[in-house]
Parts: sequence; C-alpha cells; structure tokens
Amino acid sequence: MSAVQQLTLHLPAWIDEVVDWQKVYQNDEEKMALAVELSRQNVLRGSGGPFGSAIFDCASGKLVSVGVNRVMPLHNSTAHGEMMAIMLAEQSVQSFSLSADGVKRELFTSCEPCAMCLGGTLWSGVKRLVCAATADDARAIGFDEGPVYDTSYDYLKNTGVEVVRQVLRDEAKAVLDAYLHSGGTIYNG
Repeated sequence: MSAVQQLTLHLPAWIDEVVDWQKVYQNDEEKMALAVELSRQNVLRGSGGPFGSAIFDCASGKLVSVGVNRVMPLHNSTAHGEMMAIMLAEQSVQSFSLSADGVKRELFTSCEPCAMCLGGTLWSGVKRLVCAATADDARAIGFDEGPVYDTSYDYLKNTGVEVVRQVLRDEAKAVLDAYLHSGGTIYNG
C-alpha cells in the first residue's frame, strides 16, 4: 500500500504584523531594510535563524513575497529565508520561474546566500540579487555557508543576474551578532 506524502512549509504568524504588503518600495535601502527587519524579528520572536529575504518586482517596487529562516521550527534544512521567499513568490506568480512572464524580479537577502540558496537564486529566475551581511559575517558567528566562491557570483552575472553586495551590511551584521549573543543555535556549524 502506498501512502501519500505531504510537506507543508509556512512562515510565522507575525509576518503580517511586520510586512506592509501595499507599500511600494522606492530604492535598495528600503527593500533591504525590510529583509533585515524580517531577520531581526525572526530572532527577537524566536521563530528561526537570523536570516530574512524579500522578492520585489523591479519595475514597480511592489513586494511579491518574503521569507525568513525556518530550519529549526520546521525541522527542514532547506527552509532558509531565500528558499522560503523563492517558493512563495513562485506560488504567487504560478510559475517555476520568476522571469517566465517577462517581469523582472529581484531578491533581497539579509546575508549573502549559502551554496544552496545561491543555486536556488540561479534557478529561480530572479534577475537581480542584493545582499546585506557577507558570508564571512555568517561564518564569524559559526554558520557554514558551503562552497561559495567569487566565481559563483561571476557565474550568476554571466547568466544575466545583477549582483549587489553589502547594502545595509552593518545593520544585518548586528542581527547576526545579536543572534549569537542571545544563545541562538548554530545548526550547521
């Protein structure tokens, strides 16, 4: 007999308290401020690791989706902030590619992506990746970001993905440091 298997991933209930879904975001700093605030709230509320992400429509500045790290509460090593935002954005636009409909979308993330999330960024179809804290900042508190190299970012750029790094880095690094000092679990170190 075969059993049907199902997996449910969800964001914490507080997301709608923090996210203004109607706001039009004007620039990189406003967009990144949301990703960093999501990471900060995830730590303060004890609902996951210190990472947050948001996906926007490049032309309009409208928010498409958000994600926060849910690895520990969902018992799922793939439930990183970027992956949650990508999956929810694809569900929202009803496509496995965030560029299939000709709309250019961008991923903002509070920390440079780990190896898995960098691959997910490529496959998602976003045309722009904007990062705050660096992988070295994450490593400094004990996270293992996996095999990500300068050539990894070159590969993204060569496929047409614009990469911008260290937007609001200090603010995002402060969230990582707060997570460590609050006794947050380093689950892959």
